[in-house]
Amino acid sequence: MVRKKFFVLVLVLLFGAGLLSAHSQTKVREKSNMEKAQQPFTTPKLVVGIVVDQMRYDYLTRFWGQYGENGFKRLVREGFNCKNNHFNYAPTSTAPGHASVYTGTSPAAHGIIGNNWFDKDLGKDVYCVSDDTFASVGTNTEAGKMSPSRMNVTTLTDQLRLHTQMRGKVISVAIKDRGAVIPGGHTANAAYWFAGGSEGNWISSSYYMEQLPKWVVKFNSARGVDKYRKPWTTLKDMSEYTESGPDDNKYEGLFSGETAPVFPHDVPGLWNTNGGYEMIKGTPYGNSITTDFAIAAMEGEDLGADGIPDFLAISYSSTDYVGHKFGVNSKEIEDTYLRLDLEIEKLLSALDKEVGAGDYTVFLTSDHGVADVPAYLIDQKVPVGYFQSAEIMSKLREFVNYQYGTTELIRGASNNQLYLDHQVIRNLDLSERDVQETLAQELLDNEFIDRVYTAYQMQNTQYSLGIPYILQNGFNQKRSGDIFYVLKPGVTDYMATGTTHGSPQIYDTHVPLLFYGKGISQGSTVSRTEIPDIAPTIAVLLGISFPNGSTGKPVDAALE
Repeated sequence: MVRKKFFVLVLVLLFGAGLLSAHSQTKVREKSNMEKAQQPFTTPKLVVGIVVDQMRYDYLTRFWGQYGENGFKRLVREGFNCKNNHFNYAPTSTAPGHASVYTGTSPAAHGIIGNNWFDKDLGKDVYCVSDDTFASVGTNTEAGKMSPSRMNVTTLTDQLRLHTQMRGKVISVAIKDRGAVIPGGHTANAAYWFAGGSEGNWISSSYYMEQLPKWVVKFNSARGVDKYRKPWTTLKDMSEYTESGPDDNKYEGLFSGETAPVFPHDVPGLWNTNGGYEMIKGTPYGNSITTDFAIAAMEGEDLGADGIPDFLAISYSSTDYVGHKFGVNSKEIEDTYLRLDLEIEKLLSALDKEVGAGDYTVFLTSDHGVADVPAYLIDQKVPVGYFQSAEIMSKLREFVNYQYGTTELIRGASNNQLYLDHQVIRNLDLSERDVQETLAQELLDNEFIDRVYTAYQMQNTQYSLGIPYILQNGFNQKRSGDIFYVLKPGVTDYMATGTTHGSPQIYDTHVPLLFYGKGISQGSTVSRTEIPDIAPTIAVLLGISFPNGSTGKPVDAALE
């Protein structure tokens, strides 16, 4: 009887202890959930920023029916789609595009006013990331002498590094040097870009390191890039490519040595006449080697391996090379985006495996859009044309010589801007404003110029809408020119084949913006968002400071 009572007592005590333990565990979970709910930030293990060079928004919708389920469609289906996303400045080109994505502001503040621009102090054109004070790493050429020194403000990636006491890693990867250097910011652990020619290697700058890490040396030595030295054929049967024009047409450029711009493009046979490994940049295979290297970086640097957020910046550059040569309506651009869809799928699959599904956050956007080939539009009876800047500048110098007795008054030109010599103007006892307005009026007489603005207007008028608003956001008082001209919609200053970008027109400003992953809502918006909104959105998600020149606003609907 005693033994029976003891047994019952033990059961009661164990049951009570179980209840107490369960109650305690419930309290712990409730406390944890409460703390998590009150936590004003999200901590993905890894943030991945993807910039697709020269991706118009309608490339997302135009090729939608041919995309697979696990690339672009996965980002849209499970993430947040900003359908009315625009650049709010001009010129719309690669360097200012990447700078604006990552700094949360426009060239007016970050200072990257073009890929190249006329430097008023040096009196010559400069390249956005060139820097002779640093040495190349991984190459004997000067291709690595780069740094972010011309960017005046911090980036999202800088702020993550600063917030985490430099414990959060930042790695930036792109075929183009500027597509890697700028997103990495001033404090990146490393930025890598691709050296073509006879090398076919990923390289860097002594700004970041003295020598390449072992994993990069191993990657280069494995010569994985050589598997892409193969003919560029269509991914699918040509008959399925119904969202583009005929393969053989007069609107497309040629690889050197080709007689027609048609598939297949004989990459091995055209190798030597197209710069060796440089040729890969102009095919979809350039995006493939970018994905390969980005995944190797993820593994080699242990990105997303702990509780401190890391950042992987990826720029897919080959879309731009293909777009310039073949144009918006080409079979080549269709094939390139179908293949890029597979690269996005491959990257997301690697992130799921290496970091963990639900433990990373992604955004995808572009650095600018692109115009249709004017020659094609002309044949469709659309009123566009070609602007010849060299011819116009020659005529303008004649006018200046006639009007003022010297051509030295015009000091330089770049990015549809004229730079005047202010010292010459003062020596001639002229008004800078009057000279600006006189030359602006002369330019306006050209049939392909739509409108003209002066630096005086940019400095003394606050614009809030339309083209002048876009130009003003691109106007940097210390670096920009004195006169700005805007070409009519559809008009380009380019060759007769292929196409370009750079304007404030909507086809150059309207680009995708997708958010996906941890901390991101499912849905979409047709409210206007702007490129400088990206960095503040991710900063809010992470709970870190905005980049120090930021002017954008968080896209609150995209955040959980």
